[in-house]
Formats: sequence, C-alpha cells, structure tokens
Amino acid sequence: MQGVGTGRAPRALVLVPTRELAMQVSEAMHKYGRGLGARVLPVYGGQPIYRQVKALERGVDVVVATPGRARDHLARGTLDLAQVAVVVLDEADEMLDMGFAEDIGAILDATPGDRQTMLFSATMPPRIRAIATDHLTDPVRVQIDDAPATEGEAPRVRQAAYVVQRAYKPAALVRLLDAEEPTAAIVFCRTRVEVEQLVETLNGRGHHAEALHGGMTQEQRDRVMGRLRAGTADLLVATDVAARGLDVDQLTHVINFDVPSAPAQYVHRIGRVGRAGREGVAITLAEPREHRMLRNIERVTGRRIPQQSLPTVADLRARRLDITTATLREDILEGDLDSFRVVVESLADEFDVLDIAAAAVKLAHQASRGGDDEEEIPEARMRDDRPARGKASGSDAGRGGAPRRAERTGPGRPPAEGMARIFVGAGRIAGIRPQDLVGAIANEAKIAGREIGAIQIADRFSLVDVPDGVADRVIQALRGGSLKGRKVTVRRDRGPGGPPRGAGARSGGRRPIG
Repeated sequence: MQGVGTGRAPRALVLVPTRELAMQVSEAMHKYGRGLGARVLPVYGGQPIYRQVKALERGVDVVVATPGRARDHLARGTLDLAQVAVVVLDEADEMLDMGFAEDIGAILDATPGDRQTMLFSATMPPRIRAIATDHLTDPVRVQIDDAPATEGEAPRVRQAAYVVQRAYKPAALVRLLDAEEPTAAIVFCRTRVEVEQLVETLNGRGHHAEALHGGMTQEQRDRVMGRLRAGTADLLVATDVAARGLDVDQLTHVINFDVPSAPAQYVHRIGRVGRAGREGVAITLAEPREHRMLRNIERVTGRRIPQQSLPTVADLRARRLDITTATLREDILEGDLDSFRVVVESLADEFDVLDIAAAAVKLAHQASRGGDDEEEIPEARMRDDRPARGKASGSDAGRGGAPRRAERTGPGRPPAEGMARIFVGAGRIAGIRPQDLVGAIANEAKIAGREIGAIQIADRFSLVDVPDGVADRVIQALRGGSLKGRKVTVRRDRGPGGPPRGAGARSGGRRPIG
C-alpha cells in the first residue's frame, strides 16, 4: 500500500458489524502490518469519541470501524475518506441484518469512485447482490465451499439435531452438555428472557454459564467475554444480536436451543466452530412442530442434519463411571497413596476389602460428578412422522448412499455396522488429540489410519471406532504401549447401560486386593 505511515488520511477502510469484530480485525491487521509500519485504528461505539478524533488527527493508514460510528465521524468532519484506495465490507449480511444499509451507502458515497471494494458475506441474499451492483465495479464473485470429507476423515463440523418436546428442552440441553463435555460452547436463544432463565437452570446444575444479550452494557459484555476467554466460564447463553462478531478460539460447540427461523442465521451460528482447521460440533434442539424449518435449512445449505436420539440416564451413568474409573487408575499409577493406607487398614478388620474399595469409589464418583440425572426424557418425533434417526448406521449415508463411517457419532449412538467402539481412559485434559489416537492405533496395532472410524474426545476419556474384527488386537496393543507417555485404561465401550459390546470385552474375573 502506497503512503503507509506517511499521510494523515486513511488509505483503507474496513467496515464490520460489531465492536468485538472491530477489535479482532484491528489486532490482526496491526500484527500483519507491523513490518510495514502500518497505523491501524479501531473505531466503534462505547469508546470516548475524543480519543478516536485525536488518533485520526495524528494520522492513520487503516480504519476498522462499525458503520454507525464511522458515519458519526463523517458527520463531524473528523474522518476523511477522500484518499481511501481499498474498502472492505466484512460480514456484510450481518451489517444489513442490524439495519446499517443506509449508513453503508452514505459511507461508500464518501469514498473515491476508483477505489477497490471487497465484500465478504456468509450468505448472498438479494440485498447483498444489490449492494454489489450499486457500489462495486465489474465485481467478480468468489465462492468458497466446504471441502467434502474424504473417506476415513471426519467432517470438520459435526451437525446433529435432537427432537425434544418444549417442556423437556432444558433437561435435554443439560443431558447433552454432560455427555459432550465441551471445552467452551455458545447456546443460542431467541429472547433475552429465555437467555436469563436458561443461565439460571445451567448454573443450578453445576455449569459455569454466562448470559449475553442486548440489554447488557458494553462493560458487562466485556466482562463476560473476558471470563469466557479466560476459561472461568465454559458456557455462553446468548441472543443472535448480542453474539454477532464473536470469535472464541477455544469454542468447540454451538447449540441452537431453538431451530433458527432463517437458514442464513443457522449458517452464521455454526460458522463459529470449525474455523482455521479446528473441529467443532453444531447441535440443534428441535420441537416436533419445527420440522419444516429444519427441512428448509437442509434444503438451503444442501446438507442433511442427522436426527439423533438423546443419551439416556443409563448412558450417562455408564459414562460417569468410566470417568471415575479412569481417574482412579491415574491416581493408582501416580502412587503417593501411603497416607491413605492407614484408613484402609483400620477398616479391614471390620469389613471386606472389596467393600471398602467399592465405598471409596462411590465417594469419589459422587464427589466428582454429583448425583445422577434421574429424569427420563420422552422420545419425540417430527410432526411429519419421520422417526428420529441415529439408531441405524444406514441413516447416516451421505449423498449417493455410501455410509459416512468417519463421521463422529453422537452420545448414546451405536457405532456403524461392522465397527466396534473402544474406550480409552484419557482425553482433552491429558492433551489427547485425534491424531494421537490414530497414530497410536496405527503404530501399535499395525492398522491403516483410513480403517479407523469415528473419534470422540471428552475431558477425561476418548472413544474410537475400529473394525470389529481387529478390536481385540487394538485393545491389547494399546494396553501394552503408552499414550502421550502414560499407561491408560483401554477396553471395549459399554453399550447404553449394559456390559461392553462384542466378544472379549472383559477378560478374567475380579482381581484380589491385598
């Protein structure tokens, strides 16, 4: 860019819908332009305008602004766009949804006619095409589609829908959060009242949830985002307007508490996960009457959203016991138990050692996971009488009828036909990544990586689908080796509330203690 760091008037203007996005883009441009000496200034509401005026008077090269504050500066005569050579409209459809169409038009009219203009939008409705026609010269449309998942590779964003009656939605959400164990998640609601009620419910169930809606001040919003990015909160319950422009690196899940009324809204929501090659999960809780809205999203996006069954109480109990078992195994392998042996020895004269151990496991289980969720959620179906999917692997076939074996499976959903699911007692807390599991299985069991199916990683355990015929070989190989330099529990995963699936799931009986 000519004139970087020399003139007073900006040479580039970036328009974004929200303050949060203005700050993110400004930070990125400052980083990228540091070697050029580029002067970047974020301009948005909620900040004293006199500071921005002084910075503009000193001179800047790039202005990253929200439309409302940029037009305010134009009206005051403090923003000179006469030398702008490049204009970027970022998230243009979001800006139009927020009512900035008139502001954008006035701002573009204040820039030179020979400028270069770039427009970025997740969707391309008629009004976006109208802006391109009115303000761009001989525009070239570039469309980036998601690359289809190759065989043996999981899609970057796993999408799923759960059909739930309205009265059971909060319980279903808690159930899914317990099963999925997201690192960080955004739950989208339609109204601020719904946001506040849901935050109370989630916090009452032991989650660290924060509200974000249009009724909050900018200072309150900043505090909430700070807690989310710092990891002191793991759930953000928000309305669409309040969450626009948010980008949280550790975000793993987006959950639609209601089916979005517009497909574009759905695209924007789930686009917050799966960025920069990261994996993510997009979950939608749909009421039976919302089946047409769900079908419309599928039609517009060109992708089917698999309908799955909620994990049952038995599923959660089995998962929680798995986590407790993995945690106890870690403590045993780490040692340093001498100070606790005296307790066992003092009770051993009165009780059986196995009973003492079982009581200790019970205490550890209750302390780490709380009480079991005893509320069964009745199964619901779409009004068009199509049963909720997820029980048969064939229902997950992609276009052309071929099963997508590598697609991540949802909680409580059985592995694909011919596959067995293996429980590995280490997860995100131990730094386990999908490539770690694939590498360990491929190297230790001598199995090609493309044969490995779905992988699900929770905080303290992981689940891996492998061909049923080699499952026992994989288990023995992993038990004989190590994962991230440590020994871990490896066995066949238990079915919903039952014993491990398949033959050879458990070898031997109880091992004597003592």
